[in-house]
Amino acid sequence: MHFLFIIDPLPALKAWKDSSVAMMRSMAARGHRFSFALMGDLFVQVGQVRVAATSMRLKPDADWHSHDWWSQDGQPRDCALADFDAVLMRKDPPFDMEYVYATHLFDRAAAQGARVFNTGAGIRNHPEKLAITEFPQYTAPTLISRDMQRLRDFHAQYRDVIVKPLDGMGGSGVFRLQPGEPNLGAILETLTELGTRTIMAQRYIPEIVDGDKRILIIAGEPIPHALARMPLKGETRANLAAGGHGVAQPLTDHDREMARTVGRALAPRGLLLIGLDVIGECITEINVTSPTCFVEITEQTGFDVAAHFVGALEQAVGTA
Repeated sequence: MHFLFIIDPLPALKAWKDSSVAMMRSMAARGHRFSFALMGDLFVQVGQVRVAATSMRLKPDADWHSHDWWSQDGQPRDCALADFDAVLMRKDPPFDMEYVYATHLFDRAAAQGARVFNTGAGIRNHPEKLAITEFPQYTAPTLISRDMQRLRDFHAQYRDVIVKPLDGMGGSGVFRLQPGEPNLGAILETLTELGTRTIMAQRYIPEIVDGDKRILIIAGEPIPHALARMPLKGETRANLAAGGHGVAQPLTDHDREMARTVGRALAPRGLLLIGLDVIGECITEINVTSPTCFVEITEQTGFDVAAHFVGALEQAVGTA
């Protein structure tokens, strides 16, 4: 099979821990081919969704900690998205208008026979922070608003809250507002851009000291281990990009119940791969753009997440 990755520039990837690279390694081990393209390589010509795609291969005995782990086979070639057995959208956020336009192109390509994972509609209709509102039984008290007084009232009610932008990633723009926070007004004004931008506020979940768990759901079913991302001492954010470190651990019964509820609801909507962020017993985000943590879970547990994903991908395109 021949897969296309829509991805960030390859030299910028940390190949030793990148989940997309882990997928490529598993695909190569199973005899598949793959190409890559940047989001800007997508285009429409005479109504057909096309891409300037570059065939690539992994180097034998590659040093995954270097930038020299892959080679390019020839020059980029213009082809239809439908020419590939599957297209994997693995471009990291920010989820800006260019990202939204790409999801529309994926919808058009799907109508022309392309198989895209996750689908354009699936990504676009489930923004990662807003998507949790579909499952209030599994979330902490949450407010989504740009109204300054409403946000202040929420803080006054719950006293210890987390506020964050709706389009951030890696812990960027996340603030903890404790009782008596002297910069409350300034923080809310900054995040909302003086009341013109909607943000999220959530009651602080003290179980963050035990880690912010990433639970991966593939084809509607959770894999058996989560990665608990542990915050640095004195740090509110547990994101790996913010200095946290990951500890793999088995799912609890409650984790499994939450993940199956979410997976079985969302997988039929074109979401083959989902990453839940869970603190304590509460879902804080539902990641559908380019969920990660494959490598960390695999290395610590022996459960090959990438192989499991590629198997599900093969089954989804009808060649199990």
